Amino acid sequence: MKYLLVASTEACSGKSAAILGVAARLQEKGIEIAYTQPVISGNPTNSPTLESDVQLMAQALSLPPERLGLPLLVLDAARSSDRVTGVDRQDYTKLLQANVRQLPGKLVIIEGGANLHEGSLFELATVQLAQALDAGVLLVNRYHPVSSIDLLLSAQQQLGHRLLGCIINDIPRDRVESVQTTLVPYLEKLGIPVFGVVHRNGLLRSVTVKQLVSQLNAEVLCRPDRLDLMVESLSIGAMNVNSALEYFRRGNNMAVVTGGDRADIQLAALETSTQCLILTGHLAPQPFIVSRAEDLEIPILSVDLDTLTTVEIIDRAFGQVRLQETIKINCARELFGNHCEVDRLISLLGLS
Repeated sequence: MKYLLVASTEACSGKSAAILGVAARLQEKGIEIAYTQPVISGNPTNSPTLESDVQLMAQALSLPPERLGLPLLVLDAARSSDRVTGVDRQDYTKLLQANVRQLPGKLVIIEGGANLHEGSLFELATVQLAQALDAGVLLVNRYHPVSSIDLLLSAQQQLGHRLLGCIINDIPRDRVESVQTTLVPYLEKLGIPVFGVVHRNGLLRSVTVKQLVSQLNAEVLCRPDRLDLMVESLSIGAMNVNSALEYFRRGNNMAVVTGGDRADIQLAALETSTQCLILTGHLAPQPFIVSRAEDLEIPILSVDLDTLTTVEIIDRAFGQVRLQETIKINCARELFGNHCEVDRLISLLGLS
């Protein structure tokens, strides 16, 4: 039995997407896998059911229940307080070993926390997981021009020989060649193998209109049947209509935020690649705008917020996207499967 811990240097780096792509390729090569995520963030449930990420992996990778490990810990303020005050005295290292080592298959893939440190209070941080299971670590690093190297070098210092290598993710397309010709050779020279260089993908970063409705506490003024549309970018309509039309034509699958009284901007947005209109100030749009949006099947949302607050909330939503929709799951599997050197990883893991 081999253990592969997929971890990340920071939250929202693409661990789940990387696991989908790599695991699917491993399965194609006949390697039986199991999956577990020992630590998750959120609210505890009252029953030991599979959490959403585990369910996602089970469905996407067709894993039977016996190849899935239940989460050991739902990390929240109450659990942390219990640990600090001595109410929670559980030996999580032993619990982890008992939970993971009973899983069948050639390879158990363990999904780590949001960053290298999450779970430290419970002996379930990345380095502690790796030591407890004698696991190799594959790091997913979200590309930053300045901090990526520092984050990876710091991880190497913490993990030592357990660090198998990394995948560099979410690279702007115009920087991919530079990463391949400069950053990758530099990291390889430092003893950090790079298994994948993955470009930024708008679909994977997208959110649904329904998620924006929830985040903004918005009122849906038309086409509530189209809230499953995927929003990949955000545009703000605060200029004259001629400039706005040129600006909107450069966007793709946009959410357009503008004032409820700007009918000219709203109409310009509806004629471009817009997935939803978000009207601020809680002002009702003109009837002809609603009629046009109905014809084009574009939802209109109304929020009782100013433009700045609305944009800040949407930006946070883009930064916290999850793999839930089938189209995103398939995209992640294909993107990471095609851009990761799975054979090299198999060799380092010692799998036949």
